[in-house]
Amino acid sequence: MQHPFLRARRTVLALALAACVPLAHAAQKSVAVTAIVEHQALDAVRDGVRDELKAAGYEPGKNLQYEYQSAQGNTGTAAQIARKYVGARPDAIVAIATPSAQAVVAATKDIPVVYSAVTDPVAAKLVKTWDASGTNVTGVSDMSPLPKHLELIRKVVPGAKRVGVIYSPGEANSVAIVEALKKAAPEAGLVLVEAPAARSVDVASAAQSLVGKVDVIYAPTDNNVMSAFEGIVKVAQASKIPVVAADTDAVKRGAVAALGLNYYDIGRQTGKVVVRILNGEAPGKIASQTSPSFELFVNPAAAQKQGIALSDELLKTAKVVVR
Repeated sequence: MQHPFLRARRTVLALALAACVPLAHAAQKSVAVTAIVEHQALDAVRDGVRDELKAAGYEPGKNLQYEYQSAQGNTGTAAQIARKYVGARPDAIVAIATPSAQAVVAATKDIPVVYSAVTDPVAAKLVKTWDASGTNVTGVSDMSPLPKHLELIRKVVPGAKRVGVIYSPGEANSVAIVEALKKAAPEAGLVLVEAPAARSVDVASAAQSLVGKVDVIYAPTDNNVMSAFEGIVKVAQASKIPVVAADTDAVKRGAVAALGLNYYDIGRQTGKVVVRILNGEAPGKIASQTSPSFELFVNPAAAQKQGIALSDELLKTAKVVVR
């Protein structure tokens, strides 16, 4: 029989050890992450979320069950992933890009959902307003500064009159961007020419349809467009039409210039929201967020291939000059 004094010491020791474990990390948590497709920007969001979770003490394989799945550009697959995740009932689901976020939000009304890289969550019907939703949904937007993009187009191609925009008509946020561009372009003295691309395989042909009709091509933060961006660059080089993008990663892939967000930072910002939820905060009390900072990337070699030269002023103001 154990001596009462020893038994008491062991009880005190166990209580002391338990007190050393942070309350939020005492039980293993689970986070399921999904994206509509894999490309550099969305992959950067995913990596940022994972790294922020780890920085906050939630480490996959130790005290966090972590799963990631891509829908490979298929909305039907996105819905399947959403149903699978909801069945597993994780502590939070992170949905990257509009189609995946819409699929997850449609599949659950109680599991916390944190969207990321969604341009307009209100237009996508994820939340009713930008304020705290009172529901199970919150997240981080990658809303583009469209007036500044049109200003950039003017700096890249000072004599531009007609701007072609390639977008997916089936993606709510892309449609919202085009509608906003229709209002903003005339104020900037520009005419907007639309080139819809329903699928990734349609992007190159949409770019080709703009040849002879526009002075510059604008590539928004559209998942189909970004996943097939090299097709636009090929047409741009052959036709000497400069490409300006909303995604800075596109500059490394052949765009002339882009004023955009750092998508890894958006991932870290999203991860902070997820941590708040894992620590017990209700998603419905967290307002939707946007990123406050934008970066200018330029690519002089791409500009030359697309028939223009970038001004010294633009080169000096760029955060990154791709060589």
